[in-house]
Amino acid sequence: MEQRIDDGFSPYRSYSRADWAALRADTPMTLTPTEVTQLRSLHDRLDMAEVEDIYLPLSRLLSMYVAATQGLFRAQQGFLGATDAKLPYIIGVAGSVAVGKSTTARVLKALLARWPNVPQVDLITTDGFLYPNAVLEREGLMEKKGFPESYDLPALLRFLTDIKAGRRPVRAPVYSHLVYDVMPNHWVEVDRPDILIVEGLNVLQTGRPPKDGKAIPFVSDFFDFSIYLDADEEVLLAWYIERFLTLRSTAFRDPKSYFHRYAKLDDAQATEIATSIWNRINLVNLRENILPTRQRADLILKKSASHQVEEVALRKL
Repeated sequence: MEQRIDDGFSPYRSYSRADWAALRADTPMTLTPTEVTQLRSLHDRLDMAEVEDIYLPLSRLLSMYVAATQGLFRAQQGFLGATDAKLPYIIGVAGSVAVGKSTTARVLKALLARWPNVPQVDLITTDGFLYPNAVLEREGLMEKKGFPESYDLPALLRFLTDIKAGRRPVRAPVYSHLVYDVMPNHWVEVDRPDILIVEGLNVLQTGRPPKDGKAIPFVSDFFDFSIYLDADEEVLLAWYIERFLTLRSTAFRDPKSYFHRYAKLDDAQATEIATSIWNRINLVNLRENILPTRQRADLILKKSASHQVEEVALRKL
């Protein structure tokens, strides 16, 4: 049985869906039904109710956190007598394959960009920092794509360091899910946004601390706030299979698709292949690398089989 996130010794406060929804207060809905549909990933069940009950209260909370952080920054600047420009507020979004990270990141970006002060909000995914397939194949890591060792961590850390240093613009590599590889000479520019959302499987990952006490930065060290999307393993498997079957009749049909060979499979064959990929790669990554980072998040959104968030856990201050 899944243990509740909150207990007598938990650093989190746990809220039911209804209790969390009530925290929206007077936060206005700034997205139309059409926009919500466009933000939804292939297999997600995002609707207006989910935005109203879950993401509008989160938007309200984040507005307070961002304002408080900016106030602290100004106070520190006054104390130091410094004149540095304000730094981007970075939000990390973590969780398993198929849990809905992309949808959550896009919804947050859309909502945050419509605050009254109209901040600039950018979104990047860590997929662009995966090593190219040629490197993964040479190193025998294709079966561990998405595992921590498959990422160019120094490049990702340099990117985040430049963002936090206020450099402009900063470039991030682009990943194509169609060809299943990093796109050579393709970049997205991030030009000193007010808020940057960083979405990825292992963004809350840490490593063993050095014995000599020397600093080793982790991706999460650059986050001002972090979100973990959670769901039970059997639910994630069902969603992964559902997504695979949908892609089989859509993106996989494109001859350029890395997975084009799966386009003509029948339902039983496609389900068998998807289950094998899940058990061999994604489930192992979830258990070994992703799920152990859940308790490092500031906010945990627990999803039910309906794709709706049923419980919210917020880290106590």
